[in-house]
Amino acid sequence: MLRRLYHDQPSSFAFTSANQTWAEAQITKYPKGREASAIIPLLWRAQEQEGWLTRPAIEYVASMLGLAYIRALEVASFYFMFQLQPVGSVAHIQVCGTLSCMICGAEDLARVCKDKIAANPHELSADGRFSWEEVECLGSCANAPMAQIGKDYYEDLTAERLTEIIDALAAGEVPTPGPQNGRYASEPLKGLTSLKDYDSGKTQYNASVQLASDIGDTVKRIDGTEVPILTPWLGGSAPKASKPRKSSPAKTPAKPAKAPAKPAKATAPAAEKKPRTMTAARKSGADDLKLISGVGPKLEGVLNELGFWHFDQIAKWTDTEIAWVDTRLKFKGRITRDNWVAQATTLAKK
Repeated sequence: MLRRLYHDQPSSFAFTSANQTWAEAQITKYPKGREASAIIPLLWRAQEQEGWLTRPAIEYVASMLGLAYIRALEVASFYFMFQLQPVGSVAHIQVCGTLSCMICGAEDLARVCKDKIAANPHELSADGRFSWEEVECLGSCANAPMAQIGKDYYEDLTAERLTEIIDALAAGEVPTPGPQNGRYASEPLKGLTSLKDYDSGKTQYNASVQLASDIGDTVKRIDGTEVPILTPWLGGSAPKASKPRKSSPAKTPAKPAKAPAKPAKATAPAAEKKPRTMTAARKSGADDLKLISGVGPKLEGVLNELGFWHFDQIAKWTDTEIAWVDTRLKFKGRITRDNWVAQATTLAKK
C-alpha cells in the first residue's frame, strides 16, 4: 500500500513542555551514538499529541535525534500504526479484517463504519469527529470480530453493538471495552471446560478492561501530564521540563504580499568570541552535562567535542562566548532559552 504525506500540512510542530521533557528522557535510554533508536516512541508521542503524524512533527523528531529527514520519514511511512492523515477528533476506529474476524462478520462492521462515519477508509466524518480503517490481524482472534478504538479492544462485536458504541462515543460517553457479549475474557462461548474453580470475580472485568475502566477515558490521547515522568534507568526523575522549540515551517510556496513590506533594518551578526576550551576532562572526571535541562546525550557529546567537560566552564560563558557556542549547535537559541549558564553555575557549586 502506498503511503504518502497528507497534502495539507501545518506550518510547524513543537512538543508541549511535558512531552518535550518526556522525549528527552526517552533518548537517554539508549547508548551514546544510538540515540536514533528512540525514533518510534518519539514519533508515537508526537502522534498522540496531534492525533496524526505531520511532516513538521516527523522533521522535528528527526532533528532531535540528529537524523536526516528522509530516515524519519522511512520509519513513519513503514509502520501502519502511524497515521499520515488527520483522524477523527473523538475516535479513530480500526476494524480487524483478517481471517478470523472476516469469517465472523468483519464486513458487517466495515459497513457500519461506512454508513455512520464515511464511505471510504481514512476519510473524516462530516463533523470531523470520527474516522475508520480496516487493519490486519490485531491478535484477538478468539474474540472475533473486533475493533480497536483508541487504546482498547472492543471484542465479540455485532453490527448493532458497534452502531451503539459509535453513538455512545458521539454523545461523549466511553463504552466499556473488552468482550461485548458477556464473556469475561476469551474463554469458550459455551463456558469454561477447565479451570472451572478459577475465581474470575476478583475484579468486575478482566485485567486490561478493568484498568481501562479505572482510567475512565481511554479514547482520550495522552498529553504527557498523566503521570510523573520518571527515568529509573538513570536512578532518578527526568530533568525539569524545558520549553519546547518550534520546528521550521514546512516548505510551501509563499503567498504574495498584498502590499510591499517595509524593508527590514539590517541586523549586524552577533559578536562571537571563542570561550576557553579543554582538550580533555580533568583527572577527576567529566561532569554529567546532561544534568543541565535541555542537554541530552547528543548535545553533551557535541559540547565535549567543542572542549567543554565541566559545569564551571559553562558557568563562565559571556554573551559573546554564548554566541560562539550557539552557532556550533544544531539547536540554536537553547543556551539562552534554557539558561544553561545559571544552571551550570548552580551545579558547579554542588
